[in-house]
Amino acid sequence: MAESIKKWKETARRYRTYIKVEKRLSENTVESYMRDLQQFAHFILRFYDVPPRKVEAAMVERYMTFLYNEGHEKTSQARALSGIRSFFNYLLLTDAIEATPTQFIDTPKFGRHLPDILSLEEIDRIIAAIDTSTVKGRRDTAMLEVLYSCGLRVSELISLRLEDLFFGEGYIRVIGKGDKQRLVPISNTARDKIQRYLEDRPTKYQGENTVFLNNRGKQLTRVMVFTILREATRRAGIDKHISPHTFRHSFATHLLEGGASIRQVQEMLGHENIMTTEIYTHLEDEHLRETVEKYLPM
Repeated sequence: MAESIKKWKETARRYRTYIKVEKRLSENTVESYMRDLQQFAHFILRFYDVPPRKVEAAMVERYMTFLYNEGHEKTSQARALSGIRSFFNYLLLTDAIEATPTQFIDTPKFGRHLPDILSLEEIDRIIAAIDTSTVKGRRDTAMLEVLYSCGLRVSELISLRLEDLFFGEGYIRVIGKGDKQRLVPISNTARDKIQRYLEDRPTKYQGENTVFLNNRGKQLTRVMVFTILREATRRAGIDKHISPHTFRHSFATHLLEGGASIRQVQEMLGHENIMTTEIYTHLEDEHLRETVEKYLPM
């Protein structure tokens, strides 16, 4: 077993470098892939004691059965298989194997979850629920305004820098997944709220390059954004399961409802693959069907 463990560790180390440097995946995605790979490797070593190049399709199928029997959600099963596929595609690319054992293994089927979508009125209520008499409140209202009106991921929001603000030209520069940059138009409302927050921000914070800071003058965390949004939603009296990504979902849906093309929405959201963006066209159809079924039952 010692030799097989050594092979898994060596291969996993090279694979990590590949997905981080060559594929330019985000740190969170890299860590997620490596956790899934480690769990898969432990299973293979426990039951078969073979190195990566000797893994067969039947072994992968047994692992997927193991995940099912352990009660993992189908989404988790699908994510695990996606990571395993990526790993063996890397081995195929580097000529370590001649064929991938995942080629004919089907992804677990699961229904698409329809996330909560907020109306414009609900978004306005949430942002208006913030007390703007303090610097913190002016930061929070500016932050949520940008989160929605620019359709940002929470990671993009908290990493927004002062030099990414091009108010004269009417846009901001966003650093997305894989450090890919895109230019996103910014509304006058969002611009004005940011400017008011920056004017009020204590002088000692001016050396910090990040736009939105915590009370210690450091970059906000994802958890803090979740907390701020959750509190504003509670104050607004809105009973929906809401996260920062809900603002992004709502932004995309509102763009499509306003007549934007799927390609325009893809560019605004920074999706590499348009198939990722196309989910919003399906969500619109599902939302319409659910509304009809709710208010006009047959």
